[in-house]
Amino acid sequence: MQAYILVNCKSGSETNVISEFNELPEVVEINGIWGKYDIFLKIVTTDPNGVDKIVKRLRNHPDVES
Repeated sequence: MQAYILVNCKSGSETNVISEFNELPEVVEINGIWGKYDIFLKIVTTDPNGVDKIVKRLRNHPDVES
């Protein structure tokens, strides 16, 4: 399964969040972007619940706002 996720971070934390998320094996692409969102992620997983697990992990990060 493949999914695209848009993330909003606390101001100034984007670089650190990108570095941390880039270490996740499911993340195949990650970019900082300008506009309404701060980070664009592309994930791929074979686990049927993999997308939900990743989203929960991202939401629980202290620097992620949405």
